[in-house]
Amino acid sequence: MAERENADEAADKAPVPDPVTDEVNTERHLILVDGSGYIFRAFHALPPMTNPAGVPVNAVFGFTQMLANFLSKHAGSHIAVVFDASRATFRNQIYDQYKAQRPEAPEELKPQFGLIREATDAFCVARVELDGYEADDLIAAYATKFAAEGGQVTIVSSDKDLMQLVGGGIRMLDPIKNKPIHAAEVMEKFGVMPDKVVEVQALAGDSTDNVPGVPGIGIKTAAGLIEQYGDVETLLSRLSEIKQPKRRQALEENAELARISRRLVELDRNAPLPCPIEELATRAPETGRMLAFLKLHGFRSVQHRLGLDASGDLPKSRPAGPAPAPVALSLPAEGAGFGPYETITTIDALRDFADAARAAGVMALDTETTSLDALNASLVGVCMAHAPGKAAYLPLRHEGGDMLTPAPEQVPFDLAMAVLRPLLADPAVLKVLHNAKYDLEVLGRDVNGGLEVAPVDDTMLISYSLDAGRHGHGMDELSRRHLSHQPITYDEVTGTGRGRKPFALVPLDEATRYAAEDADVTLRLWHALRPKLREEKALALYENVERRMITVLRDMEVAGVKVDGPALKQTGAEFIERMAALEKEIHEIAGEAFAVGSPKQLGDILFGKLGMQGGKKGKSGAYSTDAATLEELAASTGHPLPRKVLDWRQLSKLNSTYVEGLQAQLAADGRVHTDFSMAITSTGRLSSTEPNLQNIPIRTEEGARIRRAFVAEHGHRLLAADYSQIELRLLAHVAQVPSLLEAFATGQDIHARTASDIYKIPLDKVDREARRRAKTINFGIIYGMSAFGLAGRLGIGAAEARGIIDAYFAQYPGIRDAMERFKEDARTNGYVQTPFGRKLWIPEIASKNQGLRGNAERAAINAPFQGGAAEIIKRAMVRLPAVLKAEGLAARMLLQVHDELLFEVPEAEVEATTPVVKSVMEGVAALSVPLAVEVGTGHSWAEAH
Repeated sequence: MAERENADEAADKAPVPDPVTDEVNTERHLILVDGSGYIFRAFHALPPMTNPAGVPVNAVFGFTQMLANFLSKHAGSHIAVVFDASRATFRNQIYDQYKAQRPEAPEELKPQFGLIREATDAFCVARVELDGYEADDLIAAYATKFAAEGGQVTIVSSDKDLMQLVGGGIRMLDPIKNKPIHAAEVMEKFGVMPDKVVEVQALAGDSTDNVPGVPGIGIKTAAGLIEQYGDVETLLSRLSEIKQPKRRQALEENAELARISRRLVELDRNAPLPCPIEELATRAPETGRMLAFLKLHGFRSVQHRLGLDASGDLPKSRPAGPAPAPVALSLPAEGAGFGPYETITTIDALRDFADAARAAGVMALDTETTSLDALNASLVGVCMAHAPGKAAYLPLRHEGGDMLTPAPEQVPFDLAMAVLRPLLADPAVLKVLHNAKYDLEVLGRDVNGGLEVAPVDDTMLISYSLDAGRHGHGMDELSRRHLSHQPITYDEVTGTGRGRKPFALVPLDEATRYAAEDADVTLRLWHALRPKLREEKALALYENVERRMITVLRDMEVAGVKVDGPALKQTGAEFIERMAALEKEIHEIAGEAFAVGSPKQLGDILFGKLGMQGGKKGKSGAYSTDAATLEELAASTGHPLPRKVLDWRQLSKLNSTYVEGLQAQLAADGRVHTDFSMAITSTGRLSSTEPNLQNIPIRTEEGARIRRAFVAEHGHRLLAADYSQIELRLLAHVAQVPSLLEAFATGQDIHARTASDIYKIPLDKVDREARRRAKTINFGIIYGMSAFGLAGRLGIGAAEARGIIDAYFAQYPGIRDAMERFKEDARTNGYVQTPFGRKLWIPEIASKNQGLRGNAERAAINAPFQGGAAEIIKRAMVRLPAVLKAEGLAARMLLQVHDELLFEVPEAEVEATTPVVKSVMEGVAALSVPLAVEVGTGHSWAEAH
């Protein structure tokens, strides 16, 4: 996305001093665009996009945006786009494994190669390629010759291999960061000046291109060696001076590989020039041809940027002629201030802003509303930004305080929507939001006919894809962290407590100062964070999973799930009756009446009157009676009171949270609409709030009673699809335990097989107790459970528990190795990774506090499995709606709870829907063991299990 953002932003700003061209002789200035490199960057950076014919064109769009920027600014007296002509080059004759490991281009990209060449021709820009040579070699040859003739060269690329060319009139422009690359930037990356880059690359190698280098030598070490010895050959001739034995041995054994690597990385400055330099001169475009190409692919924003009207005419202000006077490449202004911002109060101003957003191709969007509940909030205003510092607030429903202060001037709501509707749906304008799901729900519900917003990027999810578990992902926190800017708070403009005023009553100047800043900050965060997705290898996770979840969860929240109110009320009455009976039993056991819900009174009974051991007082002087303490007392003393109190608390919580809570949250449609939080957990799992539907007990009768109240609409059934033992399957996959792999592959009872393995008894002789113990350790081991924890779970001594764990690891050494590897990864890198590559940060792993560090180690063990399970079910969720629609099925996905998905299905389609859901869910990931999904249906959620 960075290519698009920087090119568009530059085109919309007034020219500013440019370090790339300030020093150049603009009378002869050659711009060489690394076309092959740009294609891949644009493809992965831009969201999926198709032209009217359905052909993928996101890379083509990004490419044309860039060309439009250069040509609209008349940058350079000469310009050419350089492409790779073929995969095989002279380097493959030197080393047959060169680039051998590179995968085929994605299917969606393949048709775009030819279209990008067509775009180059349509813009009347010279196109250069030559069989047997890479684009980098041709760039080197043209740049060297042009600079030798006294001209200046700008290479538009961020390819590190081209950095060896910098100097002597040759500069680079990084199209991702839109910043120049001089010798200082090369020195920062490689630790040497440009003329020594090939020497460092020869030693360090390059895994991307399969350049071997010398094993064990990285960039830093290579730079130090070249700094000392000057070049590779001198180094190899003086190996006896290397003091480190392993390093000297590596260099001796791989000397020839280092020489081969140097030949591979050095660009051919004497490569043939397919086109004479004079044919690269900037030409006036054939506007009819350019317009035809842009219209064919639906690139209206590029057409707008170039000022082309429907006839293909350019604006009269544009200079004509075969070689327009070159001007500087404009880069985004550094350090644009946060405000002042525009308040849009007229339709003309709104249209002007929409035109600017279309020209930019990207805009930040935010809403100001009356509530944090998206399904009940009303729209008060819209905040937008099309470039850093270029933000505005569109008030829509601001009110007057009284008769003396009437409502301020605003664009009429329906008229404003008529302008916003096509802009927000324009596929050529990327909309950037923070927590997009909320805004999409508001705009889809509170506007007649709904407002479609697409395509969408979400800075909250970009941050979450990069840094799950590392820090929070709220906009204010990210602004402080990445922009060093503290945004204005909501409290500052509305007040607090009883004095807080609705946002609709905030004066427009204050509302604009606060609201427009949100859009400005969001856009700047996008500029800062979007490029990091590629750098941190998180782009696929974001694009294929997190971003696609936005609309999936929006639709689930809007759908909600039906609740049988009378049945829920009856359940509540039964819970209250049982609580009263438990309370009576508790009082009889204690020998006196007391408030069971009072921790202080309970502590006094347990540790005072009954004299139980192990009581710990907190700062208030009261004994701790949390669930862990009561569980420990129940296990160690055998006294019935702690267990009875735990049962009472469970019923009390269920009644208050799910009986009373659900009744309070029933909407007018008879359904509850939970809010799925997308960026809260450290493992990638979703969380559910208002109401929280993920903490209903699964295996208790009380939990089943709650689930019976969740029902299907008339004529429908609920379908529950649950991944079976998904974390254990991931454990077998990661640890590669042969017996567990076999058990899952053949459909054996995994817990019985574990018991058979660790107790050395035949599978058919495993009894219930042995299986129970195996099940406890199978699940406990994923959470880093200790011998003490296992002893408490099984009601056995610590020594016996330690013996079970030792036997487990002796039978499955791969599991112990995996656990140790996860902990070491966390200590070394600060994060662990799921089997699919997602980074999960473990901040407390280096804590000096032993308790915190121990918790972090357990989190490091568990996170890859929880995170892997989360990604698997998310992959299923993003695929299922489209598959169901393609099959002509009307099933709606309603809930995601842990490893389970809940659907509402027309009764006539249950039989057809079941295999589709099962097939998609079981096919979303290729593991060493099969994924298994259990499917059930029923009138209620409980019946579906």
